[in-house]
Amino acid sequence: MFTSHGPSVRELAVQALSSVERGYDLLAPKFDHTPFRTPDRMLDAVEETLAEREGSFGSGLDVCCGTGAGTGMLRRLCRDRVTGVDLSAGMLAEARRAHPDPRVDFVRADARALPPALADSYDLAVSFGAFGHFLPSERPALFAGVHAALREGGLFAFPIGAPIPPAHPLWWAVAGFDAAMRVRNAVWRPPFVMYYRTFPLGPVRTDLRTAGFTVETVPLAHFGHRPSGAPNWRLVLARKTGPTRQGPVRKGSAE
Repeated sequence: MFTSHGPSVRELAVQALSSVERGYDLLAPKFDHTPFRTPDRMLDAVEETLAEREGSFGSGLDVCCGTGAGTGMLRRLCRDRVTGVDLSAGMLAEARRAHPDPRVDFVRADARALPPALADSYDLAVSFGAFGHFLPSERPALFAGVHAALREGGLFAFPIGAPIPPAHPLWWAVAGFDAAMRVRNAVWRPPFVMYYRTFPLGPVRTDLRTAGFTVETVPLAHFGHRPSGAPNWRLVLARKTGPTRQGPVRKGSAE
């Protein structure tokens, strides 16, 4: 699961006993050699789906960009400025090294309180693999910030997996991890917020609509379907409501 260039068990233990910010500062130089980095297969699937449905975009925002895995995708999809935002200075340093492009800038900020300077600036916002770091009570602030950063009609896109059936062994592994993290955070400070089951589609859709988005989902067919026919992964497309503006070139008829 980890490569020879990845972090040791001791390094992971130190990270887990740190704050989220400090933990990722420590992990940053080796993060891309861990399974925590969003796989290229997922990035390619999202990029292909957005390109087919939307065409190109003006400016793009990578929320919780980490080492910049999603930033490369935005560089290809967007014609203009691309900005990555993350809380960890260490992760941003790696992202800057990976993307030495004058069109790309990186901002150190908490995604729950995006800087006012980013407001009304972007046509597309994406986020990958970061939502487990936000408690359900923090979603409204997160979504409100992204909504403010988008121009009217702008799109917030991110993948979300189908619920794991309780009969599946992975359900127990994920439930056990979340339980262990709750115990860790109850007895150790600073907390390290990372949970796998706090971002279900139903409540997320409700919070997005409350923040001012219209919400639809499309299957990511690259990842197949459940026996029931439901997709294993969906792409959430949350659009900031308002008049149509010059930006993404929509392909096909409006839904």
